[in-house]
Amino acid sequence: MKKTTWLAIAIILVLTLAACGAKNNNAKNASAGALSEAPVASTAAASESAAPSESAAASPEAPAEVKKIVVGTGNQFPKVAFVDESGKLTGFDVELVREIDKRLPEYEFELQVVDFTNILLSLETKKIDLAAHEFEKNAEREAKYLFNKEAYAHWKNKIVVAKENNDPIETLDDVKGKKFFTTATSAQAQLLENYNKDNKDGIDIVYNNGGANDAVSQITSGRVYGTLAADFVLPIIDPEGKLKTVGKALSEADILFLFRKNDPEQQTLADAVDRAIIELKADGTLGKLSTEWLGFDASVSEK
Repeated sequence: MKKTTWLAIAIILVLTLAACGAKNNNAKNASAGALSEAPVASTAAASESAAPSESAAASPEAPAEVKKIVVGTGNQFPKVAFVDESGKLTGFDVELVREIDKRLPEYEFELQVVDFTNILLSLETKKIDLAAHEFEKNAEREAKYLFNKEAYAHWKNKIVVAKENNDPIETLDDVKGKKFFTTATSAQAQLLENYNKDNKDGIDIVYNNGGANDAVSQITSGRVYGTLAADFVLPIIDPEGKLKTVGKALSEADILFLFRKNDPEQQTLADAVDRAIIELKADGTLGKLSTEWLGFDASVSEK
């Protein structure tokens, strides 16, 4: 009886062990088969579920975010911001913006044409992020807008009259009562308006509606007496030499870009633009651009 019992127990143990061995082998084979079908996917899924943000942050080659910057400029300022015969927007300010864009990989600059009289309003209303159109730094603008610090050009504002005009003219006091042509929101308009504030509207200001500057025809036809213009602008707007500058310089100004005031992101952008301009001056690119478009190196100040 005992022998029979022990024999039965032994048989049961052998069968049980055999079954367990087969079960373990099947499980191993199934697991190995699953891993061999998609080892990469499984590994990637595990990595993503672990900590994707930490993994991206740890990678030194992760690309930084590029911020888009809309640059407002005009298209009717010869040699500065205009459309050439092929339909391309170009000129000194336009090509300078493109060079600055190359130096600032953290930004992407997009040029947008805006009527000159609306450029600053577009900046205020955040339709553009940077204003580029030979903007002169003056007290009125500085009170409302942020300028970058590194000037890219310099000019002197002078009185402009017809070439055959022989009147003795030194200052605006010598042209009281005369009609002067200017573009609204321009630095030259500001000079005339400031003069009128102190001299009981001594000058009759005739405003151009912006865009193409037809000062030559206005003055030579006698519709107006004169205008104000930056010294380097005269040969640009008057290639036939029908006008001339007279008298003393009414102002000497730095030309810079404009941004919104009291905006940390705009300040960061202005600082980056300054760094790029310093580089462009140092390697001679700015001087070459100025000479190519304006006929001389306007980046050099005579002060």
